[in-house]
Amino acid sequence: MKRIFVKQSTPYLLILPSLLFLMIFFAYPMVEAFSLSFRNPAGSWGWETFRTMVTDVAFWPALKTTLILTVIIIPVQFTLAMIMALVIQAKLKGAGFFLYIFSIPLAISELAAGIVFFAIFTDRGFLNTWLMQLGLISKPFLFLSYQNMGWLIFTVLMAEVWRSTAIVMVILVSGLQSIPKDYLEAADVFGASLWQKVTRLILPLLRPSIQVALILRTIFALQVFAVAMALAGRGMSLLASESYRWYMDYRNANVAAAYAALIMVLSILSAVIYIVALRTKPEQEMAV
Repeated sequence: MKRIFVKQSTPYLLILPSLLFLMIFFAYPMVEAFSLSFRNPAGSWGWETFRTMVTDVAFWPALKTTLILTVIIIPVQFTLAMIMALVIQAKLKGAGFFLYIFSIPLAISELAAGIVFFAIFTDRGFLNTWLMQLGLISKPFLFLSYQNMGWLIFTVLMAEVWRSTAIVMVILVSGLQSIPKDYLEAADVFGASLWQKVTRLILPLLRPSIQVALILRTIFALQVFAVAMALAGRGMSLLASESYRWYMDYRNANVAAAYAALIMVLSILSAVIYIVALRTKPEQEMAV
């Protein structure tokens, strides 16, 4: 009886340290921050903090820009990561070299990526220098100006795609390696094209990996901060940057927590949508 109890409790004992770590360093601070957003500086409970956030002049531009970046980043990164994963999985000559090249951005921090792209797109950066040498422009073009919001969003988008596509690629590569080779060989025998194999075989079998990749990347996209600060400074409003502004400049932790709570709610909603939309057949049967 004792041996059976030990055998049944072993899995729970093994995950206990991880659960404790998550409870202490993630769950507890998250609950505290969420509760802080429902209190005003005087400590009274209510919706006053959220009203202050919504009526803030920078709130709607920040929400709009954050959603635009998220909507554009996710499909672009997923498409690029899928192509990169398929190249690696094809085991072509030099595939290992491609893996190293694709993985380089994983070693670069968000702020460093922003500084690198700042050096490219600034008025005296590499891009303007090349364009002027080629005679395409007569004077530097201001990519990083609040007056050119479209180009400003484009530069942040480029930096984010370059920096974090490798994360999605790694998840997809691990998913591709779990697909039995027999399935792909059978598709070749029946004369399936690459497009048919990708759309009818690989993507359906990759659904769990795609689910994880999309959830993680959407959460990160909603939290874009350092790249935008390095490239745009105060010229671009994002939810994360507004949370930082209210905490550091206005010394109002309550409104800052309200912005953080909104990011958390959007992250949870996106995760629920992905989980429901990308359920596998066993999960759908269990739900029924």
